[in-house]
Amino acid sequence: MIAFRHFALRRGARLLLSDIDLVIQAGWRLGVVGRNGCGKSSLFAALQGQVEADAGELDLPAKLRLAAVAQETPALPDPAIEYVMGGDEALAAAIRDEADAQARGDTEAVAKAHHRIEELHGYDARARAGRLLHGLGFAPETHERAVRAFSGGWRARLNLARALMAPSELLLLDEPTNHLDLDAVLWLEEWLRRYQGTLLVISHDRDFLDAVTTHTLHLHEGRARLYVGGYSAFERQRAEQLRQQQIAHEREQAERAHLQSFIDRFKAKASKAKQAQSRMKRLEKLAGTEAVRAERPFRFQFDAPEKVPDSMLQLEGVSAGYTHAEPLPLPAGERAGVRGRSGDEVSSGRGSDEAARELAPSSRPSLPQGGEGAKVVLRDVRFRLEAGERIGLLGPNGEGKSTLVKTLMGELPALAGERKAHKDVRIGYFAQHTVESLRAGATPFDHLQEKAPDAPAQALRDFLGGWNFAGDRAFEPVEGFSGGERARLALALIAWDKPSLLLLDEPTNHLDLDMREALADALADFDGALVLVAHDRHLLGMVCDSFWRVADGRVEPFDGDLDDYARWLRARGGGARKADEARAAPAESAADRRRAAAAQRENEKASRQRVRKIEARVAAIDAELAALEAKLADPATYDGPTAALLQLGQRQAELRREKDALEAEWLELYEALEA
Repeated sequence: MIAFRHFALRRGARLLLSDIDLVIQAGWRLGVVGRNGCGKSSLFAALQGQVEADAGELDLPAKLRLAAVAQETPALPDPAIEYVMGGDEALAAAIRDEADAQARGDTEAVAKAHHRIEELHGYDARARAGRLLHGLGFAPETHERAVRAFSGGWRARLNLARALMAPSELLLLDEPTNHLDLDAVLWLEEWLRRYQGTLLVISHDRDFLDAVTTHTLHLHEGRARLYVGGYSAFERQRAEQLRQQQIAHEREQAERAHLQSFIDRFKAKASKAKQAQSRMKRLEKLAGTEAVRAERPFRFQFDAPEKVPDSMLQLEGVSAGYTHAEPLPLPAGERAGVRGRSGDEVSSGRGSDEAARELAPSSRPSLPQGGEGAKVVLRDVRFRLEAGERIGLLGPNGEGKSTLVKTLMGELPALAGERKAHKDVRIGYFAQHTVESLRAGATPFDHLQEKAPDAPAQALRDFLGGWNFAGDRAFEPVEGFSGGERARLALALIAWDKPSLLLLDEPTNHLDLDMREALADALADFDGALVLVAHDRHLLGMVCDSFWRVADGRVEPFDGDLDDYARWLRARGGGARKADEARAAPAESAADRRRAAAAQRENEKASRQRVRKIEARVAAIDAELAALEAKLADPATYDGPTAALLQLGQRQAELRREKDALEAEWLELYEALEA
């Protein structure tokens, strides 16, 4: 149990958190939400002992094992898998002791180290680390690669894997999905649902929070309020709370007005003086419920394009990939550049589209398919974009989603086939390297003026103000901006060109929840066409009308929604394992097949019985959890004995762990029965 008692925290002169009284029970998975700058990361720093409370107390259990994701990764020569294994510090120390003892020839110390490694489950540690790396998108051949050989986004994944490797009772994750693609996010959700300790996670991905968390902690104006449920449940509860607060305020204001009217009318009359005094005392005792202050949500829009051709862009029999001169792709969130194009030419804001031809092949030379130095990622791509289409690209990590977007943009030349773009299409391109491409020392005004040197300064300032770069903010250097502010500026520079086609490759990295909602609203109202790669399922579901799957070197329409895609991923992984087993299995005789069929029928019967038992037990657990959560939500519960409160929290954690295990078993049985 973690307890904050009258806890307060400052950063400089600014009071971030004030008089926080909060108890976090063991086993809770807590989503920490609130606007940027409200103190979420500072709260994590306090839990890690990096900052001290300015008032009050923070009580942590003795000998609590805490794991968190490191913000920096040194350029080490160590293999990636050994770096991840190092997250288990006790195991790493035991392995060092073993090596030192062997170097000294001390057989007794070697035996002692062996025993310690066995106690720490060290002999399967490499396999566990390998599974973590695989789940986070690392190909098997990269597990032995030196840490320093990875780029920044992949190092961030290594740090996440290292934190997950560490044995812990408390796990702190600050924006863990920022550098992950959708497949890795889905894998991480499954891993965290099985985690048996207490989890605190900061995330701007509402679907991720709904999938993982059991409680939500909302930080707002220095206060902290706990809600039961994930992010969607929090939104519903907070909306109702604000509605009730406003009703109470309006009722109180009406009573105040009534009392004040009586006092003003009769306080000078001797016959009514006593009643007037009574009402004055009553007026003083009113609680003073605050009115709900509407938080003005940030909103922006992509202005209507000047021209929206019916047939915008198409790839005909294209092989897409990289030549020896092209850089290899980086992971989601690794890089982010602003590009705007009309047809094949870069849009400078002055209409530089004279080189594009109506539905003409790209002017860049095509290279022979599979030619010398070429790495073909996608083959025979036939992809056509019409006006108004909104396509989401789905596919496992490294299968070519970004490669396809770059080929659509014309950034990568087709290795075979043709790319055709209408002469009037104007492309707004948000790539994975956009944010880092903003020039250091330049201001938002400088960046926009470069695109439109002839535009009046006031028009530029008005436009930037609409993107929340008002007043002096338009003239502040971008290196002082947060990642979210940089991404917002990058989107503003794209919007200035009034594109008719948006190609967006992971645009939500660094964006907070408010900005993601604003982006979803703007894209929903966008009049042009859209191709989107994102790990944010809420955004994909809000703005995309259809999905295409990029996998196994092919690009093809996907008939289903995001839940269907998640099932496809699980089946794909299971299918690969079954194929490996089938290749290794010896040929069966007819008698063997009959015996196997009979055994399979018996297994199916047992599985169906087990499914029914699991469903009954889960229903019973849900009923007990609902009763427990009602008790824990009741303030009176916290006035009772601490031991009783602790038992409630422990029982809740036990039930949740049992439910997670049963649901995982149910899903495995159900998929096997369906197959």
